Amino acid sequence: MIAVALGVALWVGWALRASLPRMEGELPLAGLADPVRVERDAHGVPVVRGTNRLDVARATGFLHAQDRFFQMDLLRRRAAGELSEIFGEFALEMDREVRPLRLRQVAHRAMASVSRPERAMLDAYTEGVNAGLQALGAMPFEYRMLRVEPQPWLPADTGLCVMAMFLTLQQRQAGRESALGLMHDLLPSELVEFLTPRGTEWDAPLEGAPFSQPPLPGPGVLDLRLEESSPLARISPDDAPASAFGPHAEDALVYGSNNWAVAGTHTAHGGALLANDMHLALDVPNIWYRASLVFPAPEGERRIVGAMLPGVPFVVVGSNGHVAWGFTNSQGDWSDLVVLETDPGDPEAYLTPDGPRAFERATETIRIRGGGEEPLEVLSTIWGPIVDEDHRGRRRALRWVPLLEGGLDTAFSRMEGARDIDEALALAPEVGIPHQNFVCADSSGRVGWTIVGRIPRRVGFDGRLPGSWTDGSRRWDGWLDAEEYPRIFDPPSGRIWTANARVASGERLATIGFGGYALGARARQIRDDLMDIEEASEADMLSVQLDDRAVFLERWRDLLLDVLDTETTARHPERAEARRWVDAWGGRARVDSVGYRLVRGFRNQVARASLEPLVAPCRKADERFDSIEQATRQWEGPLWALVTERPLHLLDLRYPSWQELFVAAVDETLDEIIGENKGALAERTWGEHNTVLIRHPISYGAPALRRWLDMPRASLPGDNHMPRVQTPRSGASERLAVSPGREEEGYFHMPGGQSGHPLSPHYGDGHGDWARGDPTPFLPGPPAHVLTLLPSR
Repeated sequence: MIAVALGVALWVGWALRASLPRMEGELPLAGLADPVRVERDAHGVPVVRGTNRLDVARATGFLHAQDRFFQMDLLRRRAAGELSEIFGEFALEMDREVRPLRLRQVAHRAMASVSRPERAMLDAYTEGVNAGLQALGAMPFEYRMLRVEPQPWLPADTGLCVMAMFLTLQQRQAGRESALGLMHDLLPSELVEFLTPRGTEWDAPLEGAPFSQPPLPGPGVLDLRLEESSPLARISPDDAPASAFGPHAEDALVYGSNNWAVAGTHTAHGGALLANDMHLALDVPNIWYRASLVFPAPEGERRIVGAMLPGVPFVVVGSNGHVAWGFTNSQGDWSDLVVLETDPGDPEAYLTPDGPRAFERATETIRIRGGGEEPLEVLSTIWGPIVDEDHRGRRRALRWVPLLEGGLDTAFSRMEGARDIDEALALAPEVGIPHQNFVCADSSGRVGWTIVGRIPRRVGFDGRLPGSWTDGSRRWDGWLDAEEYPRIFDPPSGRIWTANARVASGERLATIGFGGYALGARARQIRDDLMDIEEASEADMLSVQLDDRAVFLERWRDLLLDVLDTETTARHPERAEARRWVDAWGGRARVDSVGYRLVRGFRNQVARASLEPLVAPCRKADERFDSIEQATRQWEGPLWALVTERPLHLLDLRYPSWQELFVAAVDETLDEIIGENKGALAERTWGEHNTVLIRHPISYGAPALRRWLDMPRASLPGDNHMPRVQTPRSGASERLAVSPGREEEGYFHMPGGQSGHPLSPHYGDGHGDWARGDPTPFLPGPPAHVLTLLPSR
């Protein structure tokens, strides 16, 4: 038995080592026209040098497969609804949710219609991926552990990787529109207007002014002190779902980002600066793959440096020496819920502007690991697939940009050749990727902003609420033309910034729509930071990215100190201790701050007690509605109006006064934070809560392997409403700053490492720099390993 066990262990060790990528030597790669040289630096970051773009694409596919094939596989399976094939019933609900969109068919159509040069690049990349997978000495270790075989890569799978990003960045929009529609259906219009402002005083758009908060609804609209009219009076505790608010609210995955650009007139070296940090779920391996692609071009040698998405053959964010570019999620409105009207004479048909029409029916088969299958009937309409029913039982179809012709493509690869911001901004309307705030800077010192991605032309409505399109008065009428796209370039301030909040005003804002803008506090803090720097450097950009000052919570800290007065703290030692910590909070989301954690928890408990009674009918009518945050991310506006004006008629009957609500919020915060550890408030630091664990997908089902597969736990500073965004599950998936033409002065770091293999020295070798905020060079360093890929004869 000992010999058998030893033999198994040796075989497993061999298999794991055999699946490591080739780093040195020579390897044949079919399809190459000329040799390609792959130089990896001390962190495993490759420089891919070829004599033409197609050879570089083929070699890049080879590298992606060798380093990250399992990650690529999960991306395509997530979009296609095929995770159950390898994970079993654990992933079944995720597959059920996405399968009605039939994204594999969408990706096949989209990738088949790309331009000839893009198709050639896609085919070369696909062949490189499959060659890289086959060249491994053994299949990637994840497949051996799951006991499944990796499937070959297809050109459509690159489209699915882009679709996975559409899902990540836009899938919540339909739910937000649904929640807002529910509020409009069930609540008084004055109350809805108050609770769902278009923005707040925290707004910091590039143009225009902040929006003002709508007025408080009077007692004639709603009076919670009248028990018979109180929403809570009509809901028993058993009816209401668990609150979405609490001391640890807003800890869910944060999908956003920061980016900005500073014109050369305001930098130390005279070149424009571009900074970007994209906030996504943090996993092992990291979502991005660093690379430098070098090949001849008409203007001479072209070098594109930055971050790639494994599964896609072009650089997503970075610099080509002439233009540097970065993204943040735009939070515009890129989908609509269409309420269907059933034909009175035929329940299997729905009404359209051209008369009744039968539902299109198809069956999707979800294959489940272990041999099982689950058929799923999918119904579609002329507007899109049916995705749900509203609280009235009415079917709704989803009209969504990437499901339409032109909404998904690989045209962003053309960004590689942009020579200045004019060419870069002109590309935006031609690109089928998730809609982003596209900020760019060029080597002449200029900066600009636009929305990249296809923008629908809405007719007859603004897109905020679900509605019927039966009579044809509400519709999408193709895509906007290039001259209709919102653009801002060379602003007088010399600075451009975006942070998922509202960027534009007036007609530009109407063009983009409201898709769930973030509160403007983070954008405002970034703006103010940039305005304070007259001659910016790359080091200054990093200091802004790492800014963890709690500017947004300062007024909440002042309110909490007012609540914890002498009378409130008398004979309550825990409240008195809390006041001491809040008084000395430090004004930052530091890992050692108890006061910051208390202030943050207090705000969220006040939000729960103040806002939930106002939307209780919505929670009663639809179990999918769990808080006002589903309808709007601007709830700080109505919340602050309530706690400052303190209208008695909008106070829950459970509290005799607003002061009583505030004191109860303090006690609930202490109960949640301290728990059973009475007397241990000093140990309840922000870092104790904001402990980040970045995990490999396999470790969720194999806890014994966590020490081997996951990044080390770390308590990190930062939070949502400040430039340094950090939660236990998400944060900056990369940070960079670069001046085009001065790439050697830039920096780039990311969590985890370049390799997806735990036996590789590059599995986590850059992680410490990211966690500490220590920059690493933007450009790859000197070659530590050289691999030459040769044409096979």
